[in-house]
Amino acid sequence: MHTVALAVTDGMLHFELSLAHEVFGTRPAGVAGPWYDLVVCGPGAVRAGRFALEPDRGLDYLPRAHTVIVPGWADIEVDPPAGLVEAVRAAHEAGARVASLCTGAFVLAAAGLLDGRRATTHWAHTRDMAARHPRVEVDPDVLYVDNGSVLTSAGKAAAMDLCLHLVRLDRGSSVANAVARRLVVPPHRDGGQSQFVTTPVPAPDNHPLAELFPWVIERLDRPLSVEDLARRARMSSRNLGRHFRSVTGTTPLQWLLTQRIRHAQELLETTDDSVDAIAAATGMGTATTLRRHFNRTVGVPPDAYRRTFRSRTRPGPDDGGRRRQHPAGC
Repeated sequence: MHTVALAVTDGMLHFELSLAHEVFGTRPAGVAGPWYDLVVCGPGAVRAGRFALEPDRGLDYLPRAHTVIVPGWADIEVDPPAGLVEAVRAAHEAGARVASLCTGAFVLAAAGLLDGRRATTHWAHTRDMAARHPRVEVDPDVLYVDNGSVLTSAGKAAAMDLCLHLVRLDRGSSVANAVARRLVVPPHRDGGQSQFVTTPVPAPDNHPLAELFPWVIERLDRPLSVEDLARRARMSSRNLGRHFRSVTGTTPLQWLLTQRIRHAQELLETTDDSVDAIAAATGMGTATTLRRHFNRTVGVPPDAYRRTFRSRTRPGPDDGGRRRQHPAGC
């Protein structure tokens, strides 16, 4: 079982801490097999804002975890506790994957884990990060950065994006989507997306496209045009485009392509179907078309994606995969 350790001390932000606990602490309905073993680790009773927390283990447990998550650090003007910094560094040296949420990146930077690496944190603190840790390549314009064994996220909602990204790496897109459905959040926002997201996430049933989305998802194997979607939504193509931009932040065709690519990812992860068969099942038509769009969107060809995903999820011969390397990027 994959152990996820939450590293907590006084001064942590309770939102990011609770968010990670929700993702890794509860297996979504319908997902088979064991879930993560979530362990809260701290030096003793911890105060996170107005909330008191009793950790399960001490910070010396961190090197035994597969993944260590450091929630946001409330006061970046105060150096994080030396015991926390040392424990996080020891966990990474022992082979753990270490991820920070929001300003938790300051803890990773203090531990030296971000030296020479690209990283991010909440946009309001990126200048402070760059000034205090000049060896870190701070990127203020992304939601999260995956360096393989070290990952960082921007603030608040971006912490959820990173947690879902970790689930996607470990268990695949279908499981990550199940977690997202349970929490009623978007299943995937690419890490390179800007931190400044102006389009609110719609509630499941309170926007004009609520019935259209599931109808399209069930028909991804068919050729669908903007006119087809507009006809189903009972509106003009121009009006459909305005609603799509308002609800999703993109165009109907780009949204449809994204759904086809996501479905292709799930099929590559969960089946042995050929690329030709997956192209047909996702409405791409031909393997050539699928490869072109998949490579442009995901960054690797479908065959390479399948091999990489299976190498990530295949346990190692001696320790259940604890020390396996995680290729950088999504």
